Amino acid sequence: MSRLPADAALPSDPAARENLEKILASPSTLRAHEDLAWLACDELRAVRLQLELQRAETILSEAGITGTIVVFGGTRVVERPQAEQRLAEAEARAAASPADEAARRTVERARRVLAKARYYDEARELGRIASSICQRDGHYDFVVVTGGGPGVMEAANRGAFDVGATSLGFNIDLPHEQVPNPYITPGLCIHFHYFALRKMHFMLRAKALVAFPGGFGTMDELFETLTLIQTGKMKPVPVVLVGRQFWEKAIDLEFLVEEGTISSDDLHIVSYAETAAEAWEAIARFHGIA
Repeated sequence: MSRLPADAALPSDPAARENLEKILASPSTLRAHEDLAWLACDELRAVRLQLELQRAETILSEAGITGTIVVFGGTRVVERPQAEQRLAEAEARAAASPADEAARRTVERARRVLAKARYYDEARELGRIASSICQRDGHYDFVVVTGGGPGVMEAANRGAFDVGATSLGFNIDLPHEQVPNPYITPGLCIHFHYFALRKMHFMLRAKALVAFPGGFGTMDELFETLTLIQTGKMKPVPVVLVGRQFWEKAIDLEFLVEEGTISSDDLHIVSYAETAAEAWEAIARFHGIA
């Protein structure tokens, strides 16, 4: 009876009243935009895609975001105190089970994650540098945008937060990463359902992409960008890989050239940096920023 107007007269006939209750309880009496179950059906996928594309566009346009720096990187690349704690916990478990080979391997991986903690600091510094230089007098250019999660993404948003600047988070439902990091500008954490639309919005305003060490998600987003630039589907932007030793081992681009599967010219799509300052220098040089 909740959808019945408060001043509506109820039928005196009990059978008619009962039938009216059934009528009002039926989803067919909902207006189209209120019928969430119907909007979620397979036949409405195209509508949902359009809505997700347009909703993000509206939010970003109203916020005056003219350009972004896309920062990708691993969720497991955390700041040093957290990495040290994880290593200590792994070592304690290994010490309690000396014969456990898996526990020893976990210790080795935890040590490697600790060694990458510096990338958290560099991503944070990049957020500070870009936001300090390019967000002035109400002008929102080169705004840091991340996937909204922890690790490197948190660090980049945190750098913008440190200097009181705007930053974006394009969050998405994942089994282990559903809560946005706390450093995104309120109102500019946009929640996506479709990876395809999320990646599209990463690129629509991108003026640079900076990739720190990461896993499948980072690789997916990086190769999406490389493919779009290689095929001319988007204008070239700086693609900076931070941590040359990691990237040259994770992705052997020279091998692809030698195998004839990419051109030697494709190597120029990417550049390498070790620090936030070097990454920003590559971006500034490309765009002619003093």
